[in-house]
Parts: sequence; structure tokens; C-alpha cells
Amino acid sequence: MKQYVVAILGARSAVGQCMYDIVKQRKFPVKELRLISPSGAKGMMHGLPLLPLTADVFKGVDIVLSSPGAEISKIWSPVAVKAGAVVIDNTSQFRMDKNVPLVVPEVNPKDVKWHKGIIANPNCSTIQMVVALKPLHDYGKIKRIVVSTYQAISGAGSEAIDEMKNQLKGDLKPKKLAYQILHNLIPQIDVFVDNHYTKEEMKMVHETKKIMGDKKINVTATCIRVPVFNGHSESVNIETKKKITREKALKLLAKAPGVKVVDDPANKKYPMPIDADGKDDTFVGRVREDETIKKGLNLWIVSDNLRKGAALNAVQIAEKLVEYKMI
Repeated sequence: MKQYVVAILGARSAVGQCMYDIVKQRKFPVKELRLISPSGAKGMMHGLPLLPLTADVFKGVDIVLSSPGAEISKIWSPVAVKAGAVVIDNTSQFRMDKNVPLVVPEVNPKDVKWHKGIIANPNCSTIQMVVALKPLHDYGKIKRIVVSTYQAISGAGSEAIDEMKNQLKGDLKPKKLAYQILHNLIPQIDVFVDNHYTKEEMKMVHETKKIMGDKKINVTATCIRVPVFNGHSESVNIETKKKITREKALKLLAKAPGVKVVDDPANKKYPMPIDADGKDDTFVGRVREDETIKKGLNLWIVSDNLRKGAALNAVQIAEKLVEYKMI
């Protein structure tokens, strides 16, 4: 089997560390692994040296798994592409660029075939939602999505994780986040834009349409930060053109790639972030027909946001490049 030179840009971040773990766990065919620190931090990680971010570091690299922040990605992704690498970028920088595919392998894998050097990894909340909704859209054509997210601290990065750990020890002063998160919910993720939605909410709106390949789907979102270390949860209501019963939805979801159905309300079985932590699947439960409209469903969707919401999805994209013999 052909092996590849893989670089992880942003190796010290929570997502970067998860990328390293998943590359190893999935036995991706790596000939050489380079760990790149955008901050210039020196030292060793996993027995490998941390490399500075320079143009030379990309020489000979086949794939860059990138999660350094949008501004760094904007500058350095084209440098890596010029050096001959394919960049799988986990930042928001290229997601809505019409020349860059936005890919979730269970939903639109073949979009990787039209890349021009950069492939965008979607927002974590969008990924888990479209994985669960794709089989339902294929069957009944979704007209409208109303989603409320309950997003874990790990989605805000390592500093936010440390902040909540400190708050558990009694230091309640917020630093990374705007407010105390312990015993609290914060109904704001990212900055507000002119329509009074946040950027995070509008990412879900625009990215869903691009990934699903259907601009007619109406999407509205409310994104909330919650005091959970890892694992995003979502309450999703959909309206479809063709009626989907609860029973049909469960059958469709049971066959869907990347989905695990946990739906046994009589025995209190439903997805929870504590159960999704460290898992690759997107968990779906609490499936029920919306009694206020003729063709509506409610679903509860949970996933590990560092894995499927970021690092795993990026590695799966790399696996598609190998499968399609594009590298």
C-alpha cells in the first residue's frame, strides 16, 4: 500500500491532538508524520519534534490536516498547496468559498474530486446534523430545519476546557468565555452579525445548504454553550415534502453510515454526550413526529465534536482521497 507524508498544522490544539490520535487509531498509511506549531513552540510531542511554521516545512508533504485558526490558514494553506500538498482545513476560512469543496464523507464524498488543493472541513455542529439528516433528506426532501445546539466547552478550545476545570475548583472568574460557564448556559457562540444571529448560527445555515447540495432548504439555528466538557447535542425539527413516520425514520437512520440509533424511550435509552465521548458515530434518538404539522419530525442528535465534528471528519476526507486515488 502506498504511504504518505502527513503534516498536522496546529498539532498542540485540542483538535490537532485528536487528529494525531485518529491517524494512529485508523492506521492511516503514514510514511512520515510532521507536527507543526504555528506559535513556534519547541519541544517534543508523541516522540516527534514540534516543527516551526515555515514554507520549507511543507516540502514533500502529501496531506496537511490543518486546524491553526482561520487567519493562519488563510496565509499558509496556499503555501502548502504550492508546495504540492492537499490541505484539509478545519477552520472557517474556506468553507463558503465556491472553489473549495465542503465535505462530510457520509453525505457528499465525491465533492473531494473537484478540489483545487484545499478541502474544507465543516463546522462541528453542522457535521453531526447533516450526517443524521442526509438519509431523511434523500427519502422525503427536507424543506425546513429548526435546530438548537447545546455545545460543549471543548468546542471553544483548550483554554476554555482549562477555564471550566478551574471553575470546578472554585475559581469562577471567566477569562476565555464571556461569562461563567459552570452551572450556566451562554446563548452566544462566536460574534453577533447584522441580523442578530451569531456567526456560528449562520455557519450552520449556509454550510448545510452547501453540503446537502440544496439551496432551497430553509435553516434557522440557535447555538448555546453548555457546561459539558465534550460532546455536542442538538434538538432538530424538520419539515419534509414527503411524510416520514417515526418508524420509517428509524429504519432509514439504522442503515445510514456513521449513524447509531439510540431510541428506546420506554427504557430511558437516548443519546447523551457522556456516551458519545470518544466515539466516532453520530447518535440519534428521541425521534418523534411533530404533531403541529403534517410532515414534521423531531430528533435529538449527539456527537463527539472533537472527533466527528473535527478531527475524524478530516481524516475520513483524507481516506477518500486515498480511495479515489487523488494523492
